[in-house]
This record gives sequence, structure tokens and C-alpha cells, in this order.
Amino acid sequence: MKWPGTSDPYKRRKTIRFLIITAIIGISVAAVSATAQLILNEDDPLKACIDDRLTPYRISATLELWVDGSQAEIPANIGLGEGELGDCQRSMYTLTGDGTIHAEWEEEYPFQLGHFLWMWNFPLRDMEQSKSVIYVNGEVSPHFISVPFQDGFHYRAEFVSKDFDESVDRDFMPPARDE
Repeated sequence: MKWPGTSDPYKRRKTIRFLIITAIIGISVAAVSATAQLILNEDDPLKACIDDRLTPYRISATLELWVDGSQAEIPANIGLGEGELGDCQRSMYTLTGDGTIHAEWEEEYPFQLGHFLWMWNFPLRDMEQSKSVIYVNGEVSPHFISVPFQDGFHYRAEFVSKDFDESVDRDFMPPARDE
């Protein structure tokens, strides 16, 4: 089968030349964009590695996570090791699985609880945000995940997933028998 513009040798050369020039421009734009992103995000605490930085600003707090009425585990080593940025330590991380979150940076930075959830890749889009709530030291936060992350505070996040069926909990039918 002959493709349009390839039967005539002159048109074929023009078409191939056009495709090569387009590919070169596309690759150049992608390379410049990636380089610019690296340079601009170098000093962003949410995207930078802190392995080789002096980070005197350090805070920690605890998070208790509940999803659909069940307590979920917050694993150890979130923000440590291999990830999007390669083998590095992020500015917000966990060392143990007890829910203690650490944050550190070169200077005071307004960390938020949502920053940690983002670094963890928590599936927030799968949650019903109108039914979910964040408690800070036992009180409901009006800021939801934008609540400031402060040293020594205790956070309790209660999320309801979009596919959670609440009617099962309020059903008056007798329990199903295992056969």
C-alpha cells in the first residue's frame, strides 16, 4: 500500500524531512522542559531530596488513619528509598509503622497533612471528600487535608471510599449463614 505523499520521490523526501524536523523539535522541547523542571524544583521541599542537605528545621506528629470505619496501617519507610525521584529521602517521611510522621527542611516551611498523603501516593481521589473528616488533637479541622502540620500534634483522618456501601451496616436482614 502506498501512503499519501510517498509515491513521488520528491514528495517522499519532503514528508520524511518534515517528520524528522518535527521529531527533533519535539525531543528538544521535552529535554528543555525536563531540565527547567529540575532546576525550578531543586529548592522545593515537596519535590527535593534531603539526603545531602543540612536540615535544622525538624518537626514530627502522629497520624491515625481510618478508611471505611477500619483502621489502616501507615507503613514504615514512606518517603525513604526508591521512588519518583530515585533513591533519596523526601522531606516528609516515616521511620516506623506507628503513625509518626517526620518533616524536615532547611528553614521553617508550612507543611500540611495533605503533603504527606501526596508523597505517600494515598488514593485520595478514591475517597468521598464530603464524608471524610480530619481531626486535629480531637477537634474537627475545617481545612480538611490542608491542615497545617505542626510539631507534637495528633491527627486522625477518617476517609470514606466512594465504593463503600453503608447500607450493609444498617441492614435489618438476619446475618447470612455460611453453608
